[in-house]
Amino acid sequence: MQTILRSQTKTVTIGDDQPFCIIGERINPTGRKLFQQQLRDGDLSQVLIDIEEQIAGGAHVLDINMGVPLADEPALMAQAVTMAQEACDLPICIDSSVIEALEAGLSVYKGKALVNSINCELDRIEAVLPLIKEHGAAIICLTNGEEGIPVVWDERFEFCKRLVDIVHGKWEIPLEDMIIDALAMPIGAEPQSAYHFFKTIEAIRDEFGLNTTCGASNTSFGMPSRHTLNGTFLAMAAGAGMTSAIMDARSEECIRAVRGSDVMLSKDEYGINWIGHYRPPAKA
Repeated sequence: MQTILRSQTKTVTIGDDQPFCIIGERINPTGRKLFQQQLRDGDLSQVLIDIEEQIAGGAHVLDINMGVPLADEPALMAQAVTMAQEACDLPICIDSSVIEALEAGLSVYKGKALVNSINCELDRIEAVLPLIKEHGAAIICLTNGEEGIPVVWDERFEFCKRLVDIVHGKWEIPLEDMIIDALAMPIGAEPQSAYHFFKTIEAIRDEFGLNTTCGASNTSFGMPSRHTLNGTFLAMAAGAGMTSAIMDARSEECIRAVRGSDVMLSKDEYGINWIGHYRPPAKA
């Protein structure tokens, strides 16, 4: 199954027959006090720096989140999405818990966006899905609800089935426009969390063939050498069938792990992309 995202001039295809899709996560003020204050002051110059770094790292899609306390998030989102479209040709993932911010971003976006996100909470579904239908966007669907995040994979998979019934069955959103987030959790807090994540991904792939994603850095939270753990997790998740991840494209270890998994999973035929990035330059 293929999920198609578009900017004005570029198309990105996410699918199990495609190279792994890197959704660059850095355009996000969470945990960045200086960036937060800059946004409150109306200074979006850091957005352009983050865009350049994510593209240089290898991102295929840019996730934009403007969630800042005591700021006008819808206005910031509209500005950031506009800036991103002027600065590059990558499709955009509009990321917010605020409905008005999603609407503001979608209203200025020229193409087919990805929206982050809904879960099984009906109030959220009923607020977001009309925007998805109006703008023809794709939607990330989280496998949790008011009950919280299940620990074991089969309960998480039940949330996926519920999402398919509601989003596709009731709201008639095409299955190819649903990307399921199987919810990576910190391995340091729950030793079996990666196992249950991989099992969830495999079940989604085998039952529905849907595209999948996660916030990859969550898995290493609180652990040392996080980039190594994240890279290991990403390669194993790709092997289980995950087709994209929201991740920091500045991490060379993670990018190498993803590109290496493409080679091993026959998504980079003859290693052409790998060779293009990593073959040593010819000696003079």
